[in-house]
Amino acid sequence: MGFFDGLWPGRAADFDSGSAASNAIELTKRHSQVSLTKQDAATGHLRINLAWRMRTSDFGGDSRESLLRHPLKALRPPEVVGHSQSMVNVDLDLGCLYELADGTKGVVQPLGGLLGEINAAPFVKLSGDDRFGSASGETIYVNLDHRDSIKRLLVFVYIYDQTPAFDRTHAIVTLYPSNGPRIEIGLDERHPQARSCAVVMIENVKGEMMVRREVRFVYGFQAELDRLYGWGLQWGRGYKTKAGR
Repeated sequence: MGFFDGLWPGRAADFDSGSAASNAIELTKRHSQVSLTKQDAATGHLRINLAWRMRTSDFGGDSRESLLRHPLKALRPPEVVGHSQSMVNVDLDLGCLYELADGTKGVVQPLGGLLGEINAAPFVKLSGDDRFGSASGETIYVNLDHRDSIKRLLVFVYIYDQTPAFDRTHAIVTLYPSNGPRIEIGLDERHPQARSCAVVMIENVKGEMMVRREVRFVYGFQAELDRLYGWGLQWGRGYKTKAGR
């Protein structure tokens, strides 16, 4: 929600959380879910984007002193000075565990080149693998025209290399439905040793497509997320291949 949204009457959002002015719904611990069906947004392609940037503390400088001298800086997002070696070593990846209505289960992710399909099962496709946190980030598409074939999708973020990085980045996962406001889930909690995070569950509940915030950090990788949510897949060591745009 925008900083000024609560200061003037008549600017209340149309939804439980988020800003109508910015056309966004922010899922939080208090307001954790939204129905795509009720928003008339359960058709077409749902775009899911991961974008991130380094925390400014990684570049040095006394941010406390800077804010005291220039208090309005608190209203602006941190700036990224440029790519340093520490940035190159941070590699956040977007993935999705899927379970279809016929019982088929699997994963879409850059690791192993498991990019999925958009017009055939699993109706989930990864479009890119961003190694450096650019503005475009990584994107997964879900074909909601086949929503009756989808039981549940767990969107997650994980760290491919051996450097825990959730404590060093500001990451956000944004869902762009075919209709209505975008849905934002921020990953700003401090979990220095976490390697993976279950971000959001998209679930077909008696024909209604629900989006529910999870934001559950774990210290393992996909196998630990699998156990946490009862997917029941077999996991082995994987290798990342370059994903096509």
